[in-house]
Parts: sequence; C-alpha cells; structure tokens
Amino acid sequence: MTNRRSKLFFHKITHWEYWPFQIVYIPIYFLWSYYSIKAKSIFFFNASNPTIKNGGFMMESKKEIYDLIPQQYYPKTELIQEGTALEEILDSIEAAKIKYPLIAKPDIGLRGSGVKKINTVADLKGYADKANFDYVVQDLIPYENEVGIFYVRYPHEKVGRITGIVSKEFLIITGNGFSTVEELIKENPRYELQLKVLKQEYGKQLLAILPKGEKLNLVPYGNHARGAKFIDGSHWITPKLTQTINEMCLQIPGFYFGRLDVMYNTIEELEQGFNFSVVELNGAASEPTHIYDPKHSLFFAWKELARHITYMYEISVANHKNGAPYLLHKDGMKEYRMHLEQSNKIVNF
Repeated sequence: MTNRRSKLFFHKITHWEYWPFQIVYIPIYFLWSYYSIKAKSIFFFNASNPTIKNGGFMMESKKEIYDLIPQQYYPKTELIQEGTALEEILDSIEAAKIKYPLIAKPDIGLRGSGVKKINTVADLKGYADKANFDYVVQDLIPYENEVGIFYVRYPHEKVGRITGIVSKEFLIITGNGFSTVEELIKENPRYELQLKVLKQEYGKQLLAILPKGEKLNLVPYGNHARGAKFIDGSHWITPKLTQTINEMCLQIPGFYFGRLDVMYNTIEELEQGFNFSVVELNGAASEPTHIYDPKHSLFFAWKELARHITYMYEISVANHKNGAPYLLHKDGMKEYRMHLEQSNKIVNF
C-alpha cells in the first residue's frame, strides 16, 4: 500500500497538470497585477461579459447563463432551490420533460465538484437531501464525445475566433473477464487518483467483475478533476467550425470571452452545426484547458494563460469604455468571500 501511494505521489509530482493551480498560476499573478494597475481595478474582469454576473469569474449562476443561450443549443434544465421538497422537484422534472438518467450539479459550481449522474428517484432524493446549495437538474446529453472550445470576440467585431480546443477522454475502463472494477481502475494512475471518490460513489459495485470487452464509463462528463484526460484538439479549428460557433455565440447577449464545453456526435457534424449540445458556458474564469494535455510543458501553459488573460483584459477595457462597469473593490471582495464559502460547501459535498 505504501509503495502504491509513493508511486501515485511521484506521478503527481512529475506531471504538472496535477499541481495546485495556486502554484501553476504564480507567474500569471504578476501579469494580473500589471493589468489591474492599468485598469485601476483588480476586478476588471467584471466587464469581460457584461450580461453574466461578475463576467463569469465567480458566483455566476449556471441557470442564468443557460437562460442567455438559445434553447436549442443546450439540454432541458431546471433550477432547484436548496431545501425544495422531493415531490416538488419531481413535479418540476416532469413538467420540463426531463428523463432519467439525468445530471444534477450546483447552480454555482467549482471545477466539476458536486456533479452527479442521477439514475433513479432514490438517487435524486439522496442528492437533494445532501445538497446545501441551489442546483440544476438537466437531461443527460446523448452524445459520446466532449470538447472545450475557447471563444474570443472583441466588442467591435462581428466575427470572433476560436483560440483553442480541448478534447476529453472520459474515465472509461474495459473489462477483461477476471479483474474487478477496482483492480481495473488501479491499472491507470490517472484513474487510481480518483479511487477514493469512486468508492464513495459506487461502493461495493467496484468489486464486480466486468465481462471481457465490456466498457464502463465511471464519470460520464469530461472533468479533469474527476479523471478525464485532456488532449489538445486545436488542430480541429477550421473556418467552418469557427463560423458555426460564432453564429451561436452571436446569439448569446454580452458574451465575448470564455469556454464552451460541448458534447457532440462527430467532429464533422459539429463543424456543420448539428448533433451537438452545450454542456456549460464558462466566462472570465475559463481556462484554455488544452494546456492540460500531458504533452505540453508548463512553459506552454504559462504562454497560453498569459495570451488569454490579455484577451480578457483588452475585451474588458473595450466594454468598460462602452459603459460596462468594473466591480468596486468593496463589492468585489464581498463576492470573493461568498465565492470561497460556496466553494467550501461544494468541495465538501
């Protein structure tokens, strides 16, 4: 056991993608300070996406963002207030025609924490009883593949650009007919790092033996913190895909900077604009997550982070000149404290 833990620790140390973001971002803090001085506000990001609370940097509501997006682009979604009775939740789901299995996730989220696949009413009751925050329930998107598409558009432009694409490999194991699910998980360090959480979620199911050739997706959403492998897919950027994404983003009022997490059937169909659905739209706090491809160096990540923060600063300044306010320091610090409180709720969920 000690030897296995040592191997996992060494794996994390030698792969910067697992390092705490506070460490990874050290050089970026200096760039942020420089832009804060130029803008005369540490909270300049508030103006990057004027229709999204705090520009989408903190305390933004997923449901409020979904409401900005034309309905055809995202799954049916309902907001559930903390403490809502199960009967009322079931009525809301039925009225919205949301089917099982479905996804439940915090309305104000943090890096995929608190996201659960709900298969039954019992699962939903367990989630509702435990949740000490507002959350959304939504249809499970039927497409198998997921990408994160980073979109940038300056306020004076009619055509934006895709600045990076990340594709995601889910935490999927394949049975061999004799190993348990847990044993299969331990074959991959990336997966084994999730074992504690998976044990909480699946319990004794991890002791089952998966038939040979059968695949099991243990985490059906592409979240790096939950074991998904991120792969740089920026070579998929084409004029046609840019046109498709731009046409959608122009229909989202006040959206200029952020990452669209999208599930799709094939990249060719996505490029043509059909058989895809937006999982989430992330604003000013978005990362160009293609940096987490294991092939990329930390220096590549710093370069990409700096490039995108520069975009955000320039867009914020342009919007500010057009009347979009920056957050006052007092208000910004209040929002930040609320963000920390919300984060602690979700991380401990």
